[in-house]
Amino acid sequence: MLLKQTPSQTIGPFFSYGLTPKQAGYNKLSSLASSSLVTESTIGAQIRIEGTIFDGVGDIVSDAMVEIWQADSQGRYQNQPSLEGIGSSFLNFGRCDTGANDQNKFVFETVKPGQISTKTAPHINLVIFMRGLLSHVFTRIYFPDEKNSNLLDETLLTIPAYRQETLVAKKLSGESTPIYEFNIHLQGEKETVFFDA
Repeated sequence: MLLKQTPSQTIGPFFSYGLTPKQAGYNKLSSLASSSLVTESTIGAQIRIEGTIFDGVGDIVSDAMVEIWQADSQGRYQNQPSLEGIGSSFLNFGRCDTGANDQNKFVFETVKPGQISTKTAPHINLVIFMRGLLSHVFTRIYFPDEKNSNLLDETLLTIPAYRQETLVAKKLSGESTPIYEFNIHLQGEKETVFFDA
C-alpha cells in the first residue's frame, strides 16, 4: 500500500499567551514587545497606526499577530547613532495581537519615521503571523503625506503604479495625534503587496 504525505497544517496560534500576553489579559506573564514604541522622552511626532486584516473572502482575521520594525524620527535604527548624539528612547520594534480589542484591529503608538536615505521614503516594516500561514508575510506602510519621497523610493518603484496604493496608509482627520489607517488584504482584488523578506 502506498501512503500519501500528510498535508501540512498550522497549529495555534498561540500569540495571546506566548508572545502578546499582556494585551490578552495574561498580566502575570511578561511581554517581549508592546504595541507602544514610545516613552515620555521619545523624540519625534507621535502617531497612531491602526488597521484590520482581511482574509481572501473579506472576513476580518481576529487571531493574527502583527509586528512592526521602523526607524526613529531621525531615520535611524536602534543600532545606529543618533544624529543629535543622544538616544531618543525609541524602541524601533512593536507587536500587537488583533484579538486584543473588540474591533480585531492592530493598533500601534509610535513616531513617524524619518527618511533613512534619499532613495528611501519614510516607511514602517510590517510582518504578519497567523493561522493558515505556514510562513509569515512581509509588507511596508508608506505615508500619504510623503508623496515626493514616495516617488523616489527604490522599493515602491519596483511595484506597478496601480498596486503601490496598497502600501500607502490613509490619514484620518480630527485627532490631536495623527492616525494612519492601514488595512491589509491577504488575497483578492485589493490584495496588499507582500515581499519575500
